[in-house]
Amino acid sequence: MARQVSKTAQGVAVVRAGFRDRPHSPSGDPDAQRRLVRGMRAGRAPLLRDHILARTRFFDTCVLAAVERGVRQVVIVGAGYDDRALRFRSPGVRFFEVDEPATQADKRRRVEELGGEGLVFVAADLERDSLAELLADAGHDADLPTLFVVEGLVIYLEAGDIVKLLRALRERAAPQSELAISLAVHDDDLDSATVLRAANARRLRSGRREPWRTILPAAQHLELLRRAGWEEQETVGDSAGSLFVRAEVQSRA
Repeated sequence: MARQVSKTAQGVAVVRAGFRDRPHSPSGDPDAQRRLVRGMRAGRAPLLRDHILARTRFFDTCVLAAVERGVRQVVIVGAGYDDRALRFRSPGVRFFEVDEPATQADKRRRVEELGGEGLVFVAADLERDSLAELLADAGHDADLPTLFVVEGLVIYLEAGDIVKLLRALRERAAPQSELAISLAVHDDDLDSATVLRAANARRLRSGRREPWRTILPAAQHLELLRRAGWEEQETVGDSAGSLFVRAEVQSRA
C-alpha cells in the first residue's frame, strides 16, 4: 500500500467535486467535496469521469439508503478524500474512515478545518494490520448494523488480502449489515494475468505509480465475497470494467 499521500485519491476527489445534484442529508454539507479538495490537481482522473460518476451515484445511494433505514454506523475503507461523512452527516450516525496513515493525516487536517463531527479516523495498513481489531479499538460496535463501503480499493490488493479484508468486515458485521463494494472485472474468456500486465503497462506509461493487483472475471470476484461471508444482493456494471455490488452478511448457521 502507498506510504505517501495518494495522488489517485486526490484526482478522484477533484473530479467528484465537479459533480452537481448529488444528494445530501438534511444536516449534511453539500459543498464538502469542493472544499476538501482545495489546492489539489485532478491529474489524469478526468479521463475516467463517466466511471467516477457512475461509481459515485451507486455509493451515494447505498449510504443515503442505509442512513434513512436507521443504520447508525458507516465504515468507509480506503476512504481517501471521500466527503460522505460530511455530506450525509446525520444525528446519531458515526462514520469510521479507514486509510493508510499519510493520506489520512492530510485528510484529517482538511476535515478539521471544515468541522467533522461524528467522524472517526482509523489509520491502517490493510496488508498487515488486523482491521477487525482496529475498528473495535476505535469504538465500532459489532452488535449494531453497519454499512461497510469499499470503493475503488480492492483492485490495489492481492486476492488473498481482499478475502482477509472482507472477512475482517464480516467479523464486525451484525445482522442487517451491508457491504457496498466496487470490483474490477474482465470478460470470462480473457486471462487475468495478461489483463493485469497490460493494464499496469498502460498505467506506467501514463505516470501512475500505484500498481493494480487484482482484476478477475465477475464470477471469480463474487466467489471471493462468498468465501469471506458475504452474499451479493445487487450488482451494477459500468462501461469501464467495474462491477458495483451491494451484499449482505451470510447466515452464521
